[in-house]
Amino acid sequence: MTINPVFTNAKPLAAPDARRQFEDDVVAGLSAPQKFLSAKYFYDAAGSDLFEAITDLPEYYPTRTELGILDAKGAEIAALLPERASLVEFGSGSTVKVRRLLVHRPDLRAYVPVDVSETFLQSEARALAADFPNLAITPVAADFTRAFTLPDGVAREAVAGFFPGSTIGNFEPPQATHLLAHFGRVLGRGATLIVGVDLVKDKAILEAAYDDAAGVTAAFNRNLLVRMASELGARLDVEGFGHRAFFDPDASRIEMHLVSLREQTIQLGDRTFAFAEGETIHTENSYKYTLDAFQALASAAGWTPRSVWTDPENLFSVHALTRI
Repeated sequence: MTINPVFTNAKPLAAPDARRQFEDDVVAGLSAPQKFLSAKYFYDAAGSDLFEAITDLPEYYPTRTELGILDAKGAEIAALLPERASLVEFGSGSTVKVRRLLVHRPDLRAYVPVDVSETFLQSEARALAADFPNLAITPVAADFTRAFTLPDGVAREAVAGFFPGSTIGNFEPPQATHLLAHFGRVLGRGATLIVGVDLVKDKAILEAAYDDAAGVTAAFNRNLLVRMASELGARLDVEGFGHRAFFDPDASRIEMHLVSLREQTIQLGDRTFAFAEGETIHTENSYKYTLDAFQALASAAGWTPRSVWTDPENLFSVHALTRI
């Protein structure tokens, strides 16, 4: 069993710098004509717990559907990985999905999970190593959207990438193209990339997935406000904002917003941000693709579509791409 942590120059910011960045981003977002907050701030400890709860909700199909595809087609998907490859997972988080591939490829040379949370990386790596004792595991603490260095030796061998969870949908299409091109530069020419992509479907199914009856997604959305109050000392009424999620068919995306339920203000330091009743803070986009649209996006980023798998209801897709 080998676990060698790697900490790159793209490692997470230290706490004071992270707080300052959070405050700067909040000020910039609430100063914009359409107020917004970055979705990356959803995931403190409470937000991560809420998202885990969301994945278990009956309305939230993406996680269980992707797991179903990986269970049913994992052997086929894993067979496309090069022999003795190192598998790099971008934004790894939990190892629940990559395990569906690893069981079919005991010959893999190494597993390289990349995530900003050093603590969570080490915890998941230890758990994975207990079940795959012959696999070299090298966690890399880095922001996968920025340049980072693969561990010594990995880049010189066959490399493959794994990006599950429909995270690609949280990026504007031009940003998604840029991100896939960035993955190509990290992995190198001839690499294989496995990507989870949520599909366009009935509007009612989409909107229910992001506005569940139990209100868990609403709590997840409002947790941004909770963080602003607890970490930045912002003076605001969390319950003065409602949750709204809707599908925009023209943009092919779900939008999530926090909606001011009355005229009110948010006070942050010496700054005051006024809200009219009904005014919103845009917190997240989640783009949905057709198979052809995603493959065209991947091609524009320098990847060749190779194979695709969907569930019987065509709710979700897993794509295999090869670097040109």
